[in-house]
Amino acid sequence: MSGGLPQVFADWFAARGWAPREHQLALLRKAEAEEDVLLIAPTGAGKTLAGFLPSLISLAQPRRENLRHGRLHTLYISPLKALTVDIERNLEIPIAEMRLGIRVETRTSDTSPSKRQRQRRDPPDILLTTPEQMALLLASPDARFLFADLKRVIVDELHAIAGSKRGDLLCLDLARLRAIAPRMQATGLSATVRDPAELRRWLVGQDGAAKAPHQSALVVAPSGAPPDLSILDTKEHLPWAGHMTRHAFAEVYERIKAAHLTLVFVNTRALAEFAFQELWRINDDKLPIALHHGSLNVGQRRKVEAAMAEGRVKAVVCTSTLDLGVDWGDVDLVINLGAPKGASRLMQRIGRANHRLDEPSRAILVPSNRFEVLECRAAVDAVHAGAQDTAVARRGALDVLCQHILGMACAESFSDDELYREVISAKPYSDIAREEFEAALAFVAHGGYALSSYERFAKIKRQKDGRWRIVNQKLAQTYRMNVGTIVEDDMLKVRLVQGKTSETGSSYTGPLRRGGRVLGEIEEYFLETLAPKDTFLFGGEVLALRGIVEDEALVSRSRADAPKIPSYNGGKFPLSTHLAKRVRELLSNPEEWRTLPEALVEWLALQKQRSMLPPANDLLVETFPYGTQHHLVVYPFEGRLAHQTLGMLLTRRLERAGLKPLGFTANDYALGIRGLADLGREIKAKRLRLDDLFSEDMLGDDLEAWLQESALMKRSFRACAIVSGMIERNFFDRRKTGRQVTISTDLIYDVLRRHEPDHILLRAARAEASNGLLDLPRLAAMLSRVKGRLRHKALERVSPLAVPVLLEINREPVYGEAREAVLAEAAEDLLREAGVD
Repeated sequence: MSGGLPQVFADWFAARGWAPREHQLALLRKAEAEEDVLLIAPTGAGKTLAGFLPSLISLAQPRRENLRHGRLHTLYISPLKALTVDIERNLEIPIAEMRLGIRVETRTSDTSPSKRQRQRRDPPDILLTTPEQMALLLASPDARFLFADLKRVIVDELHAIAGSKRGDLLCLDLARLRAIAPRMQATGLSATVRDPAELRRWLVGQDGAAKAPHQSALVVAPSGAPPDLSILDTKEHLPWAGHMTRHAFAEVYERIKAAHLTLVFVNTRALAEFAFQELWRINDDKLPIALHHGSLNVGQRRKVEAAMAEGRVKAVVCTSTLDLGVDWGDVDLVINLGAPKGASRLMQRIGRANHRLDEPSRAILVPSNRFEVLECRAAVDAVHAGAQDTAVARRGALDVLCQHILGMACAESFSDDELYREVISAKPYSDIAREEFEAALAFVAHGGYALSSYERFAKIKRQKDGRWRIVNQKLAQTYRMNVGTIVEDDMLKVRLVQGKTSETGSSYTGPLRRGGRVLGEIEEYFLETLAPKDTFLFGGEVLALRGIVEDEALVSRSRADAPKIPSYNGGKFPLSTHLAKRVRELLSNPEEWRTLPEALVEWLALQKQRSMLPPANDLLVETFPYGTQHHLVVYPFEGRLAHQTLGMLLTRRLERAGLKPLGFTANDYALGIRGLADLGREIKAKRLRLDDLFSEDMLGDDLEAWLQESALMKRSFRACAIVSGMIERNFFDRRKTGRQVTISTDLIYDVLRRHEPDHILLRAARAEASNGLLDLPRLAAMLSRVKGRLRHKALERVSPLAVPVLLEINREPVYGEAREAVLAEAAEDLLREAGVD
């Protein structure tokens, strides 16, 4: 041994000019003591090597005679398929150089069926996989054989998994692993975390009889060099609204030219397509610029990843598919188009540059509009202060529990008492009552009281021995085809067909023949808005739709110059609570404006003169006329979801008061309500009391009445029905369409509301809507914070700060240059009205 390492490992470190870091040695000591451990380490600190080092050393030792070859030793779980590929590549280097003879393999949805079957019969020493594949393995009859000798499980990027439904399912699966392999050690790896205690509790098994929650050991690596983080001070006119960042692409291109390899991060797939196309449009130097997002064909994504690793690209425009621990080549610059929406997410993305602990990572933020400048400034300050905003603690979702129960029945029979003890050992479910567990069990057994007469909902049954078993193996096969917690919209494959494009580039000639390569997938609802010959951007190309055949959109290449951009549901990050607070504090304190662009300072100063600045802890309410309507604008800075819910509830109250609201507009920063009544006059005359309008009781009867009328609860129920296994989408010979799923779930929802209003899936849907689509906890906290602290300004015309909000009213979802022109024209009218030069 040398410095705590076996000689072969010490020699390998020395040959590279390295020395093991203290946190890497600390994880070795924790492994020797058979302790579960959470490692918090910055990018470039050798976090992944630290996690695997105990396993590599253990596997390199001469095998004991009583330990059979071909048994799984270490299971590595990553939230991203790309990360498993990267880790495999990085692990193979030391294994080969030290001639350790250790087998490492990946297992994701991209792995061939034959390889997956072989892995169950003859597993590698180290298996790199995802939460969904782990759930599949545990639902197989040979799960006990596969995991019986498991020594270690490593959960990477733990903060990105734990606070979600994927984390709920993974934590339940870890509980099952502990039941199969009681001496298994768990190692969590995280680069960014707000509250280490949350993750330490999540990582280990809980005991309801214990006085305090169990938690893992903790190792914290020293911080690295502070990042070199800046905001682009554009020379172009900074837009008032919009999210496409079109004004800055020339400046972004120049920074790409000056760097070695740049990752250009965006928050949505739509912006990724648009940004890639715009950069290629001005790419006079023919720089190799690539595109990477989750809807592209896996083969195309792997080509881009290989090109990055080999240094064959100059820049990659990407979404969150590359913002976790992947180390692709010599990235020396990160550019984030648009506001980051959270300090932790920004720090994660910054970490993709440099990957060396003692040198700063370099990143540039590019705001899309004026409000985003404030958010970017707040994010930069948060990063420099080391502040985190990653939320983890949550109560486990009931629909996920239902899926897990069915999965365990697919693997083997179980006793309800044994499974309940196992479930409550998982931290998200540690406080679930036996009654709730029994309700979940009853749902899997027969669908619940109201559905118990329908045979199709009976999936498990109790045998004479009292144990529960799957009804038949066909149900087990269907379960395996639908496992997971990510509910996506209907997707159609985008297939390139053979033929010729017309000279104008706007149409396609020749017979319609399938047989070209698949470029990726797009949501069906977007493609249904297109007519044949319409063009759109996808995979960095302009494509013309030829037709839709079964589950494929057949397309040809086009030279059209005004393509549409696919819009995608999901992927829109909300403004984090922590960052929202920093934006309010920045906005309310003119002394903090010294780092803001001059145009922005002038805008805020004019707001202060014409109205007032939104106070950090109060709520500014402005009323003013514009055109033929009257407007009420508030500035909570609590994110789009909370603002949309607030808008729904306020318009209901105004309607009930006879004040004729016409609608509302919400963004991450503000909410605007327009109507026919002069709300400012009503407030002044005290016929409308702001304290009553914004009272917390709107989250009671008003919320319930709205939920009963809206389609939102049905949408939440639909997602829960899919996750729970009530409705299967994938079958061997077909996939249910979105319409088929909607019809089925809507009918069941209506039946349950009438006959079993306390059904477990209705409870799950309500919880999902509250915490996700409605963001009720955040709205409730805001209403509590501003109680008695409402500041009304009755204005004679539009305030400067309200201009971006009003620009979003009644704007059609136009993209690209057309959208910028529409916004610019509307902005001129509003600015004249607001008196802004």
